[in-house]
Amino acid sequence: MKKIVVAQDLGLNEEERARLNKLGEVKYYDDLPETPEEWLKRCQNADIVCSGKFGLKQKYQELENVFLSLPFVAVHFLDPEKLKEKNIKVSNCPGCNKEAVSEWVIAMILNLFRDLPNWINKLESTNRVPKETKGLFGKNITILGQGNIGSRVGRICEALDMKVTFFNRGDDLILSIKNADIVVNTLGNNKSTKGLLDNKFFNSLKFGAYFITVTSSEIYDAQALLQALENGILAGVANDCSSIQVGDVYDSFYKQFAEHPKVLATPHISYNTDVTDRKANKMMIDNIEAYIDGNLINLVC
Repeated sequence: MKKIVVAQDLGLNEEERARLNKLGEVKYYDDLPETPEEWLKRCQNADIVCSGKFGLKQKYQELENVFLSLPFVAVHFLDPEKLKEKNIKVSNCPGCNKEAVSEWVIAMILNLFRDLPNWINKLESTNRVPKETKGLFGKNITILGQGNIGSRVGRICEALDMKVTFFNRGDDLILSIKNADIVVNTLGNNKSTKGLLDNKFFNSLKFGAYFITVTSSEIYDAQALLQALENGILAGVANDCSSIQVGDVYDSFYKQFAEHPKVLATPHISYNTDVTDRKANKMMIDNIEAYIDGNLINLVC
């Protein structure tokens, strides 16, 4: 019987736990480990590990002969050579967060354009007539990446009568953003995208454009982004700061955006809905069932 470890609280409901219990001897940890070392200790002697990123990112290379079923998408931090050396197989859950993250993107666009945070529950004002805000009808939006999230954002924007274009690998990046009122970054983190959104990119944006990003900070130059704000090239930014630990409002990378008056920043929470939990946990268990049956699915390494 396989030994399965759920190395931290993954929000598993009774039905999901029952599915897992049929697959092996399961040890559940219903809290976040205090340290990466504690995470590693929890995973010792397991055949299968289910885990979030904390501890995993720092200590996965110290495991051996194990299958990792991960209830999220981004696994760029894993070294394929190290995984091969240690005989570690990894499956993830592609698309599990597309509904939640695309909702976050649309919410942020609306908040930036309509200045909603400044007017919700407002009780005092020196202006008898509110300043005109911007509507989305007819606006040009360029979505960087046409994967699960980018495609869904595009469909929603088309329903709002926006003019949608996509940038995909092989396209001319600068040409694709030339007329964009909004640029949304949904690119995956890989060799072709690391550092792609550099100083030239931000200086090439339409004056007064808006930039929305939900991806790794390795893809974009954060200082070039902030400078574009200072220079007026960007009118506003929304950033989910997805490279930080979930919910860490004390992280210095997050704080530099959260403290900027033209930025709406969240601490890596765009994925965080009940829908994502259910989809991710289902796929995570599907991956384990397939692994036990000798038919790996969603294999990334």
